[in-house]
Amino acid sequence: MKNVLKSLTVIIALIALNLVCAQQANDSKLLTIDRIYNSEEFKQDYERPMQWIENGNAYIIIEKSQTVNGADELIRYDSESQERTVFVSAESLKVSGNPLAINSFSLSTDGSKVLFFNNTSRVWRSYSKGDYWVYDFTTKKIKQLGVSFKSSSLMFAKFSADNMYVAYVQDFNVYKEDFSTGKVTQLTFDGTGDIINGTFDWAYEEEFGKRDGFSWSPKANYIAYWQIDASEIETFYMINNTDSIYSKPLPLQYPKVGRAPSGAKLGLIDLETNKTDWIAIPGGEKENYIPGMQWIGDDLMLIQQMNRHQNTLTVWSFTPSTKSLKKVYTEVEETWVDLGYPDISADGWGNNDLPLVDDGKAFLRMTEKDAWRHIYKINIATGEKTLITPFDYDVASMRTATDNDVYFIASPSNSMQRYLYKTDLKGKGKVKRITPDNYEGVNNYTFASNGKYAKHIHQSTSDARTAHLIELPSHKIIKTLADNKAYKTKLSTLELPEIKLTSVTTELGIEIDVRMILPTNFDETKKYPVLFHVYGEPWGQVATDTQIGLWNIMMAQKGYVIIDMDNRGTPCLKGSAWRKSIYKKIGVINGLDQSQAATEILKLAYLDNERTAVWGWSGGGSMTLNLMFQYPGIYKTGVAIAAVSNQLIYDNIYQERYMGLPQENREDFINGSPITYAKGLEGNLLIVHGTGDDNVHYQSAELLINELIKQNKQFQVMPYPNRSHGIYEGENTSRHLYTLITNYIVKHTPVN
Repeated sequence: MKNVLKSLTVIIALIALNLVCAQQANDSKLLTIDRIYNSEEFKQDYERPMQWIENGNAYIIIEKSQTVNGADELIRYDSESQERTVFVSAESLKVSGNPLAINSFSLSTDGSKVLFFNNTSRVWRSYSKGDYWVYDFTTKKIKQLGVSFKSSSLMFAKFSADNMYVAYVQDFNVYKEDFSTGKVTQLTFDGTGDIINGTFDWAYEEEFGKRDGFSWSPKANYIAYWQIDASEIETFYMINNTDSIYSKPLPLQYPKVGRAPSGAKLGLIDLETNKTDWIAIPGGEKENYIPGMQWIGDDLMLIQQMNRHQNTLTVWSFTPSTKSLKKVYTEVEETWVDLGYPDISADGWGNNDLPLVDDGKAFLRMTEKDAWRHIYKINIATGEKTLITPFDYDVASMRTATDNDVYFIASPSNSMQRYLYKTDLKGKGKVKRITPDNYEGVNNYTFASNGKYAKHIHQSTSDARTAHLIELPSHKIIKTLADNKAYKTKLSTLELPEIKLTSVTTELGIEIDVRMILPTNFDETKKYPVLFHVYGEPWGQVATDTQIGLWNIMMAQKGYVIIDMDNRGTPCLKGSAWRKSIYKKIGVINGLDQSQAATEILKLAYLDNERTAVWGWSGGGSMTLNLMFQYPGIYKTGVAIAAVSNQLIYDNIYQERYMGLPQENREDFINGSPITYAKGLEGNLLIVHGTGDDNVHYQSAELLINELIKQNKQFQVMPYPNRSHGIYEGENTSRHLYTLITNYIVKHTPVN
């Protein structure tokens, strides 16, 4: 009997051990918030930033020195042969015996000097203030610029073409510094914060992508610069309640919709006299925007001007020596004129410069004047226009132009994807796809100036992000910059969901793209809760053939069907009418499309239309609110993050671009604002907002809270103290936020 009991004990122990091992093995296949946000278990590999030199025949990256305690140094790679040489060693960059940390760098025109940027600080979204240092290859010495100014206060330092001077912005004024003597000359004197020289206010940076606000002429005899007059822009105060026992107001010059924008004008500093002449552009400084200015020759500039409604773009040429201004090109739309063309293949806002072709005699411009977004070539002298892309599909973004061709991104048959194409500059319509067939999904390219080499980034729903250095037009891989093999291997140990790229047709006959992430171990005979993720405004597309995030994988493992859909007005490649149909109808047409598409897709037998949740951020937060308030029969639970609850309190450049001026059509702003429909709330709502959000102010959440209280609606709120629009600042913030979102969805939209 004792032996039997002993044997049973051993068997039970073995069974228990096997169960534990099985559970551990099963747990390793499942993601948790902690595995995603509190470890580096699934860290992805990203390529180092690279700067092309020698017309693209070589490039430089920052690497860690193997000899100076892991300090930063610059390494040069030959683009074709990949021969590696030390460009500036860490030993050469020691200051008082300590290695110099490098955030970014640039070279002088002749390559004899390198300008280093470090000790950076943030201005709104970007780290554009800091310290600058110059390393001289001739003397083998490094010296700091602007030593008389306070630390981390210089902006946008750049060499003159003759390499004698460096110019920069400090405290809203433009300065030049003689590199050899260290003599600093102040060039503007009226910068105060209300008057801004050489850089921009919040609205220009946020909505036009403008940060660096001055440039040297090619002969270094002029500096052209923007002056922004924000003196009449009212101050919005954010409040910091946590860093002191007394609250601290944080002032922000912020032009609300309907309020006059900042004034803008262009100054030209004659560097013989150091005096500024103002370029007299017709139309008024506060009735127009100036989103672009560039030198295109020793004595010629191009200037882009937009009216307050942003439906007219005028391109002027200006000759400094004669002070002559000539209208080169005008573009007018009934809706709005796009500058940045938001797209999943674009790199966000740039400097808005117009690409030059034909030896600088013409520029390229994408327009929406016909049924599609096309590229036109405009002769600068005559204004003559040539259609470069005469085919019936959209150009997503331009990439580069060579002597004979232009490279662009498009996807003629599937708006969820992007590929590289090439066509000639004569407009003959000969087009060739460059991206090989095996790179299905979304592709992006950053070109060298000679057009022979590019960095190629690829991703899809079935393949993690990779980066390669390639040769063009052959698309031959020269070097793998980031392959993410380790990440892919780690992903393969998980239970992974199936992803469907499909579409649904609404009651109005609108075909909507759908990306659907199915639960792991999906069984179509079961009923699953649905999690809709939305954006829905002109600045973003979400139903794309791109790598899905770990949080989505985790939610699919929990048993959710996750659905992304793109309504009319989003930047899908479905023609101009699709994109421009949302004009004056943000909050109306997008909500209608989303609700009708949801109604259709919820007819699938495996989707439970009683367990539905919706969430979104920024414009997606606004969409979430509109859907919860206007279509409570469809959406039972919502999480709205950093949402605009009332369009009448957002910034003027963005909101007026897509909605017009409230002085003229105020009812459209009211009809599109979630706060108008707050009384319709029936389900579970969580409002999340950072109190330090300089983009969508916490005011937006408080106004909505008051209206929901007035309507006797129950809801929950999570403020994040001093966090900005991205809600990422502070220790543990991302982990906490996504724990909050997950728990709220799981509680109110449970998995059976």
